[in-house]
Amino acid sequence: MPIISPHSDNPLVDGRQSDRAMMVRRGVQRLFSDLRLSMVPELSLASGRRADLVALNPAGEIWIVEIKSSIEDFRCDSKWPDYRSHCDRLFFATHAGVPTEIFPQECGLIIADTWSGHMVREAPEHRLAATTRKAMLLRFARAAADRLLLAELAAG
Repeated sequence: MPIISPHSDNPLVDGRQSDRAMMVRRGVQRLFSDLRLSMVPELSLASGRRADLVALNPAGEIWIVEIKSSIEDFRCDSKWPDYRSHCDRLFFATHAGVPTEIFPQECGLIIADTWSGHMVREAPEHRLAATTRKAMLLRFARAAADRLLLAELAAG
């Protein structure tokens, strides 16, 4: 086994996330933690897409947050409408350096930095069908449990 590996052992970081995107994610995670939401970052969906952050609120609603770190990041992304079929509420999250008017009004909006986030606009509710909700809850729970096990094994 090599001492140095070009591959990350962290399943939450695959090298595609910029420093800005990670900063936004940390801020959103702190905001959601204050709101008592449970979260799983980088969750693979049944569609084959991967959501930047999936959260579960105390009422059982599933929220997806799509993180955009720049205008270019938003403009070259056409996959975000697909996330709506996997959540009750869809949000965009970005930082203060990105103009908020580029984001669609039919989605929630969060501005975040390293320390926290601010919900600029609530996301409208689009209730999931019961079968989709169950599938998402199972996907969420299995990912969270698998990651906890990996963390415990890595800690020794």
